Amino acid sequence: MEGLYNFLSDNAIYIVMIIVLIVWTGIFLYLFNLDKRIKSIEKEINGDKNE
Repeated sequence: MEGLYNFLSDNAIYIVMIIVLIVWTGIFLYLFNLDKRIKSIEKEINGDKNE
């Protein structure tokens, strides 16, 4: 167990960077998905106006 604590204390900055990278990736994927849904809703609204 002591080896794990040493690893975490020696590499804390890398662990934080990995967690931040995972969070930013999740935010990017969420916004990308949201943008796709908004575009499809805009197409649906604009299609109804043209008819």
